[in-house]
Amino acid sequence: MPPGTANKRSGPWGPEPNLPDYDMSCASFCWDDAARELDWLPDGKGLNIAHEAVDRHAETPTGNRLAIRWLGREDAVLDFTYNDLKRLTNRFANVLQRLGSGRADTICTLTGRIPELYTTALGTLKNAGVFCPLFSAYGPEPVFQRLSRGDARVLVTTESHYRQKVAPFAKQLPKLRHVLLVDIEEHLGETLLSFPKMMSEAEDAFTIPPTSPEDVALLHFTSGTAGMPKGAVHVHKAVFTHYMTGKYVLDFHPGDVFWCTADPGWVTGVSYGIISPLLHAVTSIVDEADFDAVRWCRILESQKVSIWYTTPTAIRRLMHLKQWPCVQYDLSRLRLVHSVGEPLHPEAVRWGEEALGLPIHDNWWQTETGGIMIANFPCMDIRPGSMGRPLPGIEAAVVRRADAGEIQVVAEPDVQGELALRPGWPSMFRGYLHEEERYKKCFAGGWYLTGDLVRRDKDGYFWFIGRADDIIKSAGHMVGPFEVESALMEHPAVAEAAVIGKPDAISGELVKAFVALKSGFEPADDLRLELMAFAWKRLGSAVAPKEIEFRSTLPKNKAGKIMRRFLKAGELGLTEGDLSTLEAE
Repeated sequence: MPPGTANKRSGPWGPEPNLPDYDMSCASFCWDDAARELDWLPDGKGLNIAHEAVDRHAETPTGNRLAIRWLGREDAVLDFTYNDLKRLTNRFANVLQRLGSGRADTICTLTGRIPELYTTALGTLKNAGVFCPLFSAYGPEPVFQRLSRGDARVLVTTESHYRQKVAPFAKQLPKLRHVLLVDIEEHLGETLLSFPKMMSEAEDAFTIPPTSPEDVALLHFTSGTAGMPKGAVHVHKAVFTHYMTGKYVLDFHPGDVFWCTADPGWVTGVSYGIISPLLHAVTSIVDEADFDAVRWCRILESQKVSIWYTTPTAIRRLMHLKQWPCVQYDLSRLRLVHSVGEPLHPEAVRWGEEALGLPIHDNWWQTETGGIMIANFPCMDIRPGSMGRPLPGIEAAVVRRADAGEIQVVAEPDVQGELALRPGWPSMFRGYLHEEERYKKCFAGGWYLTGDLVRRDKDGYFWFIGRADDIIKSAGHMVGPFEVESALMEHPAVAEAAVIGKPDAISGELVKAFVALKSGFEPADDLRLELMAFAWKRLGSAVAPKEIEFRSTLPKNKAGKIMRRFLKAGELGLTEGDLSTLEAE
């Protein structure tokens, strides 16, 4: 069992955690607690995410507090208070009304991290519409798939994105009534409109219509291993989870400056890049530019960021630089670092302590869960490589599927099985759009089955093993790719590793690793043998890789997650499935 890793800046370095005693909170928690801490619409008109995130703050002295500081690619800076956000989002809601767009209409964005995206998201929710973000690096085909499958009514984008990615398919999108272009000053036609002009003509006042907690609010597309992307549907009641995870996991306190580096084209960038920090009236940093190590460290210092939520990919990039730029900057205001997107290898947690003076808190959730479900909380010691423990109000278990289809809960510790959650948490997805049968298959025996294989230790910490369809069955052993990858990354030459199962006539499958090396190391047979011996010593012969292939880079999606299935498809000559989110090499 890896030793616990304490947060070195707890106590005198920061406020007492909002969740001071995990076990006590779990024993007494009820989701009604979250309901009571929110404001709700006046006169009993229901629950609306945008009201909770913006208007309830704007109607108090908090209205003058800085809500979002936007940092442009060319170093422009724009500040938006909660009062500013209320005015701008009211205007966009009125724009939608003028266009005849109303309740449950899907409003999509196809932009980078620009202020208009945030205005669109919150204004759509105010108008009781459904906000659906599309990642700006998508090509024409995945954009068309999502606009079509999502029944998009209005699209907010740039002129270049429209010309290159939407116009070729425009006649095949009969439900798309209007396109608002953020970078033109005059309308180009009846349906091709200027976003700035429409906003300048809209009124500042808007009354949010009655909104039920179960009204659809968000539509997030997530790619499957094959076939078309799935559209996960979330409702306004998801705000309960956004609020409580902001309080208990991200540990928001008054005066915090928060930076979530995730793009709003992904669920993290909406749930925790937009909604959760606004619910707690903290200041969010939004950086338009792509990853740049020096720029990021400069932002952490200059903006006095206190809570940083980033990805394992970004952390690995920082780790593998010849010199860590973060040690050259004053990051003393930073008190919590969180990671999300894929499991965080133990080496990264330890790197955080060395380079940042802070461990990195990993957490686990999915597009389907809508919010963080399992986390390393600030009040607990971190066990490097662990997902952490379930959020209060979340019942998680390790289960196995019996031959007859029954779901059996595994009570013993350290036994491998599938991670399952008891349905009913507020941000649980309510369906896959237009795919009812696909949705039903996610549930069995009173559980939501995540498709992730895990184990739970005797203290209740969960440990990720791999996706169920990634598990390698080698000579009677069940091998999790994550375990092998973590061991390889302990070697000083290895920057990244990805592991797959390769068919073998004797063992069924053998473990094959793809390795990208750090700068200063060159692929060689001697190094390959050294890595195999290194893994053998740590993992044993049954688990260590039998083959290692060097790659200059490993395939990732545009969120930075390594795509094992792409490697396996290439190895076996299989179809590669949905590649719409694959990062260009």
